[in-house]
Amino acid sequence: MSGPAAGILWFGLVVAALLALFAAGTRLPSARAGWRRVVARVTVVAAAAAVTLLSNIALYRHDTHFDITRSHAFTPAPETRRVIDALAEDVELTYFYQKQNPAGRAAKRMIEIMSRRNPKLHVRTVDPDQYPGLASQYGVRVYNVAVLESGGRRVQVVSTEDRDIALGLLRLTRAAEKTVCFATGHGEYDIDNMEYHTHFEGVHSHSHGAEGMGVVLMEQHGVGRLRRALESLGFTTRKVILALEGRVPERCAALVEINPRTRYAPPESRALEDYLARGGAALLLYDVDFPTDPTMAAVLGKIGVQLGDGVVTDPLDHYFTDPQMVAITRYAPHPVTRGLALSFYPGVRPLIVSAPPSGVTMTPLFHSSTESSVLRPGRSDADGRHPRGPQALAVAAEGRWPDSGASAPFRLVVMGDGDFASNSFFPYMSNGDLALSALAWLLREERAPTMRPPVEVLPQVVLTNRQVRGIFAFTVLVIPGLAAMLGGAVWWRRRR
Repeated sequence: MSGPAAGILWFGLVVAALLALFAAGTRLPSARAGWRRVVARVTVVAAAAAVTLLSNIALYRHDTHFDITRSHAFTPAPETRRVIDALAEDVELTYFYQKQNPAGRAAKRMIEIMSRRNPKLHVRTVDPDQYPGLASQYGVRVYNVAVLESGGRRVQVVSTEDRDIALGLLRLTRAAEKTVCFATGHGEYDIDNMEYHTHFEGVHSHSHGAEGMGVVLMEQHGVGRLRRALESLGFTTRKVILALEGRVPERCAALVEINPRTRYAPPESRALEDYLARGGAALLLYDVDFPTDPTMAAVLGKIGVQLGDGVVTDPLDHYFTDPQMVAITRYAPHPVTRGLALSFYPGVRPLIVSAPPSGVTMTPLFHSSTESSVLRPGRSDADGRHPRGPQALAVAAEGRWPDSGASAPFRLVVMGDGDFASNSFFPYMSNGDLALSALAWLLREERAPTMRPPVEVLPQVVLTNRQVRGIFAFTVLVIPGLAAMLGGAVWWRRRR
């Protein structure tokens, strides 16, 4: 047993020993007069002092931290604790704090508390004003800097937040550098674009090509927030143009395709298939407007996935009053969906999933509600809808690529929307968590400790239409109805 559990055990043992010593002292018989009485008193005092000294030594060597504040102000964040508990190699953490800065002093205390969780985390806190030579040796020029070292690698984090230092630990302890490649060349969302704006109901009515569809389309926005989140987790990002390179580079640990707007050329589709057949991993986010060429359709068809036409409308579970912004609260069991809460998709196309071939495992990650249907472009509501029923919106597949003879298994996630990962929707609810967890699974790091990188966003509470109706019914009908019933019962009883 090690870590906090061992500390709590030692604390209990020491307290029990001190209580036993106190109880023994109260029951100790008095010696008779003379030299025996003096010897007995000296022996008792010496034994008590020895036991107390040994107890304090044991308590010091196995001290335990208790945080009884309501806000847990002296406890690291849950994500930080997971990262520290998962450390498998020794890490030296030297924190240069500003003694006059309250945030710096609080960070110093928090880092010292963090060191108690894992003996492999060796912490040293330094005031650079008292030890300028040490700060110069590490190349530290500012206050409140954490220098992390392990295995000849070094990472610097300028922050007073324990979560930022935990992100630095993730970057430091990553076994090898992994590159996430973003496909470009077909009007995809740009990873260098940081534009975003806040959406409110009724402000935007962009169309996905079908007249009358009030679907939000971020024409000029990108996925810079997703890229920055990946880089803060220690991944490298780069752009790839399949039409020029002819294949997915070997250094790409995962390929990401977000909202292409033009049709693939057959060589590009074959390059994607070749990459998957070599054991690659890809995240394909194909929006409603993406035209599928026959070659690409054949590639996805080999594993039992087909991109449906039209946009899913869900009158039961959607974002506020827009039925084309489908909201999801229930997910299939899978590493990608572990721990997810509500996520929403501004204009999502359905996926048609059939039985996968032998050697391939297919999991539909989530569906729309049983009241949903599909509105096809260019058709009216009357003749353009499929029969109502749940629509598959995302699937995850893994295994050996069919008819390839490859030894390495591929991993693939296909979704019918990419707007949810754009700058304007990435920070809200579980949208960012879903994108990052999908990439973690594709990169085969689903068992590694995870953290959500900080993203600038105003706090919001987002509810589905079903949840809004449930709250309305409970607060407007159920509670007043119960009050009326109780009042009527009291009146009837007093009347008698």
